[in-house]
Amino acid sequence: MSAGLVTFGEALASFRTSAGKLRHATSVDVGIAGSEATVAVGVSRLGARAAWMGRVGADEPGALVLTRLREEGVDTGAAVTDRKAPTGLVLRDFRSRDASRSAYYRTGSAGTRLAPEDLREDLIAAAGVLHLSGSTAALSETADDAAFAAAEIAGEAGVPVSLALDHGPALWDDENARDAVLDLLERVDIVFARTDEARPLGFDTDAEAFAAELAGRGPDEIIVLQGPRGAIAEISGVRYDVPAYPVHEIDADAADEAFIAGYLADLIAGEPADRRVRTAAACRAAAMSVPGSADSLPERADLVDLPRQHRLTRTPAS
Repeated sequence: MSAGLVTFGEALASFRTSAGKLRHATSVDVGIAGSEATVAVGVSRLGARAAWMGRVGADEPGALVLTRLREEGVDTGAAVTDRKAPTGLVLRDFRSRDASRSAYYRTGSAGTRLAPEDLREDLIAAAGVLHLSGSTAALSETADDAAFAAAEIAGEAGVPVSLALDHGPALWDDENARDAVLDLLERVDIVFARTDEARPLGFDTDAEAFAAELAGRGPDEIIVLQGPRGAIAEISGVRYDVPAYPVHEIDADAADEAFIAGYLADLIAGEPADRRVRTAAACRAAAMSVPGSADSLPERADLVDLPRQHRLTRTPAS
């Protein structure tokens, strides 16, 4: 594989009820979850090459993860099957039509045992972009080491590194998360952040100030996601105000990953910045319009009409 996306991180088997609590369900929707794996699926659906590196257990949930990724065209040749730990699970049920709850079962999972030796240096060095997330770095000390090692391998090979902050308070405390994020930011070229991550990580809660602080840490491309307010992006000295599409929200579970996938797929395709953020916003809207996680991500054909309805605002970055 060359000039495509390479991701490294956790992947989980996902079980979701269509309505009500799991205890009352007579059937569930089965799929996959995990930030990097979901982004890989999104990029592949948009027509770019994608590979996922990570660990799964030697069990049926692990086989499910690998099978679904392969069905989506994601290269899993560098995946490791861990015979000493199970695949992580996420159970998601709906308390009402609009409110869901996710419960993660990952203690001692294969994903928590990610380590630098799981990395395929040749795969990273041949990539068009490497994508990582803070949630993987938070899984364990060895996973943290692996994320840093992956970024360093990419940097030495001249491969752009993308990072989703993906701060999860349930995985690590704010102080440790901030220290790790600040170190990672020095090694990445593109960063995706949410406004609700600013305060726990010690940044300014104003979206513009947050973006400026992130830019000061090293990345060249900064995208701050603001939920229904859209996003702001600072790229090559230009600020883009990216409004959200007015869609009926059904499920926002994979909205951020859809945005990231859209942006990175167009980056790999050599599209200019304005096109990248348009595609990203369109992917987010499309993913929110249907239920599911990785299975909600759009293909190019699903985006045909959306970019025509979208207006960007460009100003010089402060």
